[in-house]
Amino acid sequence: MTERYDCHYCKESLFGKKYVLREENPYCVKCYESLYSNTCEECKKAIGCNSRDLSYKDRHWHEDCFHCFQCKRSLVDKPFSTKDEQLLCTECYSNEYSSKCHECKKTIMPGSRKMEHKGNSWHETCFTCQRCQQPIGTKSFIPKDNQNYCVPCYEKQFAMQCVHCKKPITTGGVTYHDQPWHKDCFLCTGCKQQLSGQRFTSRDDFAYCLNCFCNLYAKKCASCTTPISGLGGSKYISFEERQWHNDCFNCKKCSVSLVGRGFLTERDDILCPECGKDM
Repeated sequence: MTERYDCHYCKESLFGKKYVLREENPYCVKCYESLYSNTCEECKKAIGCNSRDLSYKDRHWHEDCFHCFQCKRSLVDKPFSTKDEQLLCTECYSNEYSSKCHECKKTIMPGSRKMEHKGNSWHETCFTCQRCQQPIGTKSFIPKDNQNYCVPCYEKQFAMQCVHCKKPITTGGVTYHDQPWHKDCFLCTGCKQQLSGQRFTSRDDFAYCLNCFCNLYAKKCASCTTPISGLGGSKYISFEERQWHNDCFNCKKCSVSLVGRGFLTERDDILCPECGKDM
């Protein structure tokens, strides 16, 4: 007597019928599809034993249902992308969502290298210097008038040259007597300290910091003997080839200020009229 070979689930005989083994247990096609078949994402029908089950991230499709959401072309054995859980062929995805090259206006394909600057994108081979037309790549560049220049070309074409060292000024220069200087080159004629960012003056077209100018050229106060700069609107008193700071122009005896008042002189001293009565 022949041993029975039945469906593990419905117990109907599988003699002469197609069946599917799962974990070493036989199932008739109907039971297997009812119990274990995946549902197609596209048509929502079961993917039967006679159909190819294509899966991606725990989602399943019939072979005929696995196509681009936009152009409906089959994606079987082809590269594809997803957007909002929709399948898209590479071409449709690129046309719809990929960046466009700022130079050639063509799509920058997913996976290809692109260059970005201020919201614009370029193919790597399109991101070139406006002057020499060589790809800039990851090198430094300088934008000007919506064009990009490699640093050597920008310096040759646009950068001013420092009147002192004759080299290009690419960042933060100083203008003095309508001539451009590097900050590091614009120095005090006396002490050689950098003048950029501080007050300075000049004599015979040479620039000086205030300290050097005062020490070299300013008149000395007859009272305290320190220089009188006269710069920045500071006031001083001058009398018979002598000068005083306003704050130093005081009576020698009582120290009262003589600014705007009459005064007397006794040799090198100045006196108020009261103290001068005893002269």
